[in-house]
Amino acid sequence: MMKMTRRLLLAAVATAPLMASAAQAEGLISIIVNDPANPYWFTEGEVAKATAEELGYDANVAAHKGDTNSESTLVDTAITNKSVAIILDPANADGSVGAVKKAVDAGIPVFLVNAEINQEGLAKAQLVSNNAQGAALGAQAWVEAVGDSGKYVELFGNPADNNAQTRSNGYETVLTQYPDLEKAGQEVANWDRTQGYQKAQSLLQANPDVIGVISGNDEMALGAIAALKEAGKLDQVKVGGFDGSPDAVEAVKAGEMQYTVLQPVAVFAEEAVRQADNFIKTGETGADSEKQLFDCLLITKDNVENYTAAFVLEQ
Repeated sequence: MMKMTRRLLLAAVATAPLMASAAQAEGLISIIVNDPANPYWFTEGEVAKATAEELGYDANVAAHKGDTNSESTLVDTAITNKSVAIILDPANADGSVGAVKKAVDAGIPVFLVNAEINQEGLAKAQLVSNNAQGAALGAQAWVEAVGDSGKYVELFGNPADNNAQTRSNGYETVLTQYPDLEKAGQEVANWDRTQGYQKAQSLLQANPDVIGVISGNDEMALGAIAALKEAGKLDQVKVGGFDGSPDAVEAVKAGEMQYTVLQPVAVFAEEAVRQADNFIKTGETGADSEKQLFDCLLITKDNVENYTAAFVLEQ
């Protein structure tokens, strides 16, 4: 197998710069992510930007923070700035369709990363993690940690993001194979650490005998860990995450989180820009299909030393 190295820029959290006021002669690639305060989305934007600049484009990153109105405004800005392509992490599977269509109608190809929209044929490519595969990996690791019987609770991501349901379904596929594992509760925490903390508090109060928390992403899982620490129950309740964020990697090292599922965000963020470059130059992305899945990796105490705050993946 060909060896590929991708450096994930997860060393710090920064505020993404505003879009440039005008495209320069080489061409502007506008990159729109969710919220760079989350290191996962920070990495997504920074890798895409670095790849675009390496290929000779101007590139800037902006953030819609999950708001479709902000997303629409940022797409308007990209159109006004005569962008040659847009790399977009969509805010909403249904609500982002209009923003993508607006860019396409203006003659700007759109390449979606991390999340999908519920319409094919608009974006030139939709590059996402294989969330079902990653969820199955995580759920099996979680069962190995908690055992095959007892009560557990789930923290669910943003319902407007198809990834939330896909991951939850992936967990369910594995966990229903263990009839003595009972899901005692589920709360929506919208990918957010603070909400994860608050919802975990409520779930723990309602279900004081749970043995585990399975989470749709790392931020919610880290919120649950904070709630468990506060309740003095972290040694009794096992927590699993999803994303492979730096804080989650450190939590796995510390024994506070049982695992995290690493999404290859740097890989598909780079690939989206390279496909955009191909399309700009040849009219083809070079990919076989619009929707493209990238397999996830499992980080546990057994391999966590291979991962650092700014780590290199080799596969």
